[in-house]
Amino acid sequence: MAFLAAPEPFSLELTTARFRAFGLDRASVWEDGALYRAVGGREVRIAAADGGVDVESLDAETEPVVRKLLGFGFDLVAFSAWASGHRELAPLVVRFAGFRPSLSPDPFEALVTSITAQQVSLHAAVAIRNRFVERLGEPVGRAWAFPGRERVALTSEEELVALGFSRRKAEYVLGIARDPLDWDELATLPDDEVKARIVARRGLGEWSADWFLARHLARPRAWPAGDLGLRKAVAAFYGEDDVRAAGDRFDPFQNLSAHYLLTGLRVVGS
Repeated sequence: MAFLAAPEPFSLELTTARFRAFGLDRASVWEDGALYRAVGGREVRIAAADGGVDVESLDAETEPVVRKLLGFGFDLVAFSAWASGHRELAPLVVRFAGFRPSLSPDPFEALVTSITAQQVSLHAAVAIRNRFVERLGEPVGRAWAFPGRERVALTSEEELVALGFSRRKAEYVLGIARDPLDWDELATLPDDEVKARIVARRGLGEWSADWFLARHLARPRAWPAGDLGLRKAVAAFYGEDDVRAAGDRFDPFQNLSAHYLLTGLRVVGS
């Protein structure tokens, strides 16, 4: 067990809330007050500690994954100072102080996750994704390793359909598994170019591209205007229907604002 300091403010419980909000997530398991994740064939256990987290199996391979998974790269100090001048957002930032949007460490996993969530409830998406992980992944302690692209590429559409994917979604998943994007290059491109590369692929629209920017690349201005939950959140807190236009008011913190609004809708609005 090794200690990893977290940038302030930080709350492990708030940051990991989405891994238990819609049912057990087999790839990121919350159990007994700790988060379990498979990294490089090893089980990584992350538990809260004063000023950071205690991590079992912390080394040069697992540390960057933990940092990304827990959103350590977000500047919450600057965001909080900026949000203090926004009447509707400021109370959410205070209430959820220390919430860092968790990120998907792997780009293939990020896009598959988006595909499973297209046009279904998040509870249904988690259930389908869990079957996918258990069928094609490997158990590593309490968590399962998310299936690698090469393993998925060998799967048939029929096998994915049997797990709960629609025929089209099965086709989309196999498409990016068998003909992947250049992940390293994507990380170096500006937001607009990233979106253009993603939406050019069958089954990956603007919604998936925006969430890839937000939850994998952690781009500060990512604003998933097409997300139903975000539309409901903007309507609930701001009374606005034009979500795309509303994004301008959150510049340059659209990504963090979106996550805090969604969290507010789930907790405050429930």
